[in-house]
This record gives sequence, C-alpha cells and structure tokens, in this order.
Amino acid sequence: MLPFTRPTLDTEEFEAIKEVLQSGWLATGPKVAAFETALADYIGGDVQLRVFNSGTSALEAVLLAYGIGPGDEVIVPAMSFVASANIIVRCGATPKFVDVDLVSRNIDAAAVAAAITPNTKAVIPVHFAGRAVDMDPIYQLAEQHDLLVLEDAAQAIGTQYKGRQIGSSGNPVCFSFHPNKNMTTIEGGALAINDPVLLKKIEGIRFHGIERDAQGGMDVTAWGGKMNMPDVSAALGLVQLNKLDGFNRKRRTLVERYLQQLPAHDALVLPADAEGHSWHMFCILLDWEKTGLNRNQTLEVLKQQSITAGIHYPAMHLFSLYRQYGYKPGDFPNAERIGAQTLTLPLFPGMEENDVDRVCSAVISLLNGS
Repeated sequence: MLPFTRPTLDTEEFEAIKEVLQSGWLATGPKVAAFETALADYIGGDVQLRVFNSGTSALEAVLLAYGIGPGDEVIVPAMSFVASANIIVRCGATPKFVDVDLVSRNIDAAAVAAAITPNTKAVIPVHFAGRAVDMDPIYQLAEQHDLLVLEDAAQAIGTQYKGRQIGSSGNPVCFSFHPNKNMTTIEGGALAINDPVLLKKIEGIRFHGIERDAQGGMDVTAWGGKMNMPDVSAALGLVQLNKLDGFNRKRRTLVERYLQQLPAHDALVLPADAEGHSWHMFCILLDWEKTGLNRNQTLEVLKQQSITAGIHYPAMHLFSLYRQYGYKPGDFPNAERIGAQTLTLPLFPGMEENDVDRVCSAVISLLNGS
C-alpha cells in the first residue's frame, strides 16, 4: 500500500535517538540548544530560533506574547489546517476568514486589505503545501495598518521566497515538524524571529513563565505554559535537518513527473510550480460530477489499487465551531471548492518514479471513466 506520505527515517536517526536515551537527559537540554543553532544557521537572516512541542504551540505563543485577545480580529485564510484558526479562538480573539487562490491555495494582499477593520490586530498568511505566499505586499499593508504578521510556515520548511529562506524575514514565522512534514522531530515546531522583546515574552510562555538570574535563582513574573521540545525530538531534528535539502530535491523530482504525466482535463485542476516551492504536498482538484464518482468512491478505487490519498483540507469556516461566528456556505467560493474537490496524492522522498507512474495511471483511468 502506497501511503500519501511517510517520514524518511534511517539508521542515523535511530542512533541519534539511542544516544539521547542512553545519556539520561531526555527533556530540554543540549540537543535542543544545538538544534536551535542549526536551524538558525539554515534559515539565515540573523534570526533567532526557538523550538516547541508543536508548530501549533509556537503560533499560539506568538499571539499570546503579542497580547492578542478578546475584541481583536485576526485575518486568516479559510483554507488551511484548522490549527491556523484554532489558535485565534484559543487566545479569545475572533478569526476573520478570507478566500484563497484556487491554484496556489494562498491568500493575497487584496483579500487581506478587504478584511481589515478597526479591530484587526494581526494577519496569519499560510504558505500552503510549501508554496510561498507573496509576502512583500502583505508586509507593506501590515505596516500601513500597524498589524502583526505571523507567518504559518508549518508546511514550508525549506521553502524560499525571492531567493531567501522562509523564516529569514525577521517577523515571527512558525514551522511544524510533525511526521507528515518535509522533516520531522516526531512532534515539534519552531519559531524564527528577530524581535528580542517579543522573544523574551515567548520564552516565558513556552515554559511556565520562569525567569532565572545569573545565579540560577528562579522567578515567575507572568503566566507560562508547557510548550518545550525534548532532547529526543531535537536529536532527531538535527539529523533530519542535514537531509532536508535532499528530501526537498527528491520531492521536486517526483512533482515534475506528476506534472509531466497528468493531462490537461476539464475535470482536473493541478497545482502549479513556483520558485522556491518545497512541495510539502501534491494536491489536485477533481470535479466529481464530471468523473461520475464522489470522493469516497474515488478513495476506494485508489485503495483497491494499493494507493492511499489524503484530503487537505475541508474549508475551515464551514466547521461547526466557526459557523458560530456567522460563517456559512457561499462565503468563500474557492476555499469551498477546494474543500469539496481536493485530493492529496502520494508524495514523500521514499517514493520512486514508478510509484508516481502508478498513481498517474490510476488518476487518468478515473478521468477516462475506466
């Protein structure tokens, strides 16, 4: 059975974890410090890196540190994993959804501008599936309206924007290292930032609000949570980070083969390549009416051919939680079409080109009604 994704783990990863287990220091320690340094070197741009137990925690910590709360609005795309909006609700603020482009699945500055109100305090662009949002116009818009820009790069480690790594801009950018991402720490995430004042607040939120003086004395001056990464995860991350560019090159090779073989068809919308794309996922749209099958039937047909596909993602504003904010069908047509028609095809570095051939053959058969 070909899964839609699978982490690439080898002897080096197992040995790194074994070394930590044998050291007796399993929680946050020297491996975390080394991983943060290695990430900062990889991303560049004179930013500091702090790692977390998840990308969601990193995003939440930024909003909390910035003081986002009741009465505030945060602009976020209607098409993303639900964590991108859940963190807004967690802080007591209100998510302000906007529609996305049908092909890139990303927001643009025009959509953001139309959603700004006097209560808007932040915008969360999501680099969907590893394709960078066009950030310069959003930065400019945020400067005009004094908005926090918090980049959700959960799917974009290794992505570049105009020749620079996503995360190197200096504004807060958060990554995820979940097992389905381009590199993994099992669970985990990271924040890249160059604001020392905000970073100090975030460090307290990450670990119980604890502050220590030069003699090791402890004080707690503000609330903090428990969001730290253990050394076991960081040790895995150090090995995976060294392999990340190779992983992403393999992803690109596989995607190029997908794009070469999948046909132009009125029932099919393909993702488009872009400079710096890290290709976290390869998501297509299928018009079920034109194929004569619904999504569940399509998933079953693929399963019978030992192919597993994913669904990334339902449109967030249609979940019960967000309908309570007044959102309804028809509000964001592109996000809704993506949510209804999306299918994520297998893509991970352990795949071979003949795996892509097999998936393409199955999709073409579906398009041809055979």
